[in-house]
Amino acid sequence: MKLHTEISETALRSGIRAGEINFGGNKKLKIYGLLSCSSGKKMKNENRIFFTSEKEALQNHYRPCGHCLKAEYKLWKNKK
Repeated sequence: MKLHTEISETALRSGIRAGEINFGGNKKLKIYGLLSCSSGKKMKNENRIFFTSEKEALQNHYRPCGHCLKAEYKLWKNKK
C-alpha cells in the first residue's frame, strides 16, 4: 500500500510498468479500482492510495469500485 503523496511521479510510473502497482483507491472512502477508472482519475492526490493486488486492497478493508469493477462490486454487496 502506497500513498500518492509519498511517491514521486517517476516512481509511480515505474511501479506501474513493473507490475508493482495495479490498483488505485480512495483512502477516505475505502474504495479500490482499476488505474484506468474515470472515477479514480478524478480524486484528489491526497486521497489516492495504490495497491499491488486486489487481495491487498481487500485485506485492508477496501471495497471494489462500482464503476470499473462491477462484477466484484456485486459480489461484495451481496456478501453484506
